[in-house]
Formats: sequence, structure tokens, C-alpha cells
Amino acid sequence: MSIVVTGATGHLGRHVVEQLLEKVPAEQITAVVRTPEKAADFAERGVRIAVADYNAPETFDGVFSAGDKVLLISGNEFDKGRVQQHQVVLDAAKAAGVALFAYTSAPSSLKAALADDHRATEQAILASGVPYVLLRNGWYHENYTENLAPVLEHGAVVQAAGEGRVSSASRADYAAAAVAVLTGEGHENKAYELGGDEAWGFAEYAAELSRQTGKEITYNAVSVEAYEGILTGAGLPGPLAAVFAGVDASIEKGELEVTTGDLSRLAGRPTTPLAEAITAALKG
Repeated sequence: MSIVVTGATGHLGRHVVEQLLEKVPAEQITAVVRTPEKAADFAERGVRIAVADYNAPETFDGVFSAGDKVLLISGNEFDKGRVQQHQVVLDAAKAAGVALFAYTSAPSSLKAALADDHRATEQAILASGVPYVLLRNGWYHENYTENLAPVLEHGAVVQAAGEGRVSSASRADYAAAAVAVLTGEGHENKAYELGGDEAWGFAEYAAELSRQTGKEITYNAVSVEAYEGILTGAGLPGPLAAVFAGVDASIEKGELEVTTGDLSRLAGRPTTPLAEAITAALKG
């Protein structure tokens, strides 16, 4: 039996593999990657490396074995048909007879276009008959803290989220929940709504940035259309800019506020406060 993690060298995947290495022997972990060079550090520590690509179904032949527990980390190639990519992995896992198929989805409350691929993938998983866990991940702190340069340069947080609040958490927090599911028992055929313990608004985010940097940083709330224009002006393709602007519209409606407590329960600890993520980002 192996624990198999797809997208293992991505932002979330790395956290998952690192945390798995703290709990299970390396030889029980399989990291599925497209570029083996990026996983050299895992290979050196004894992790099995499988090279496969969501866009090439034949590359998944032999990746899974009966009894494996699989984590499908959702793809980020929005233009390549993510649902079909996910179906490739699901089909291979079902054919192998895996014991558990976990998927990083989105909160059921999120109605933005970003969630469409997740809903369709969830439907495919349910239809497959494979024992599943839906990890409905909320927003990540890093979605904001990894892009602080323009905020600090202009002294402004610009979003189209009004006074909406976000229950974000760190990637490491979401990884801890995935690891708990992959190494624990009794999670079959469950869906977890995952989000940070403390919801926050962008005015608070700007105030915390001001406090930590000593600079005056304001929250500039703009319309969805204006925000879309800002994103395309920064070089984002139009369709992707529309998706991200749509998420802000959802935030204003409260669709990324998650109050279940599932994330801290699964992780076995409180989630990382936003202020802590800001401190880490500013140091980095």
C-alpha cells in the first residue's frame, strides 16, 4: 500500500509530501510529478517518484496499485480542460482498485466560475464508485501574501470584494488536513468544508500590513469590472482575469467564509493566523 500524491512538486503538493514524511516511511509515499528533476530531493529521501502528466492518460498506467490511498491535487491549467485531466487520474485509480481517492476541491458555498471544474470533478468522483474524500479547500493566505510587492509599492490593497470576509489559511494548514485523511481511518465517503479559524476583511488586511511595515497601506475597493481591467493590464489573460474577479464578487457575498471548524479539527491544531503569514512573507 502506498500513499500517492499527484502534483507533488507544486505549492500544496510539496507541503503534503513533507508532512507525510514526518508520519510514514518514505518508501510508502509515491510522488507523481511531470518533471522528475524537481522531485530529486524527495527521491534522495526514499520517496518513490512516478512521472505522469494529466494530459497524457497512458502515463498513468501502473502508477496506482490496489489498496493505495490517492490525493489528487486539482490541476491549475485552466485552459486545458481540468475536469478531463482529473478524469484521467480518477479512471486510472478506479481501474487499479485504490482504497481511497481524496480530491482538493472548493467550498460548496463558492458559486464563482472557479468552482465549476471542482463541482464537475466531484460529480465524476461520486459516479465512479471509488471510496472518496472531498477536501473542499477554502482560500490560501498565500494567494495574497505571495504578491505583496505591488501592494507595498502603491500603498494600497486593491480588490473588488467590498466588505466581504475570507476564511483563509496557509497551504501548510490544508496540507495537514490532507495528511490526516491519508494517514487516518474513517474518512471514506465524506466531504470536509475547510477554511481558517478567523475570517478577515481586506480593510483589516491592509491595516495589518500597515502595522507590520510601518507604511500607510489602504484598502481600495473597486468594481468587479475595474478589477478585471487591472488584472488584464498586469498581463493576465482575459478569461483568467474574469475568473479571479468573479472570486472577489463571491467574497463580497460571503461565499469564502467557512465556519465549520473542519480544517483545525483535521489538522489537530488552530489554523495559521493571517498576521503570521504576512510576517513570514515580509521576511522572505
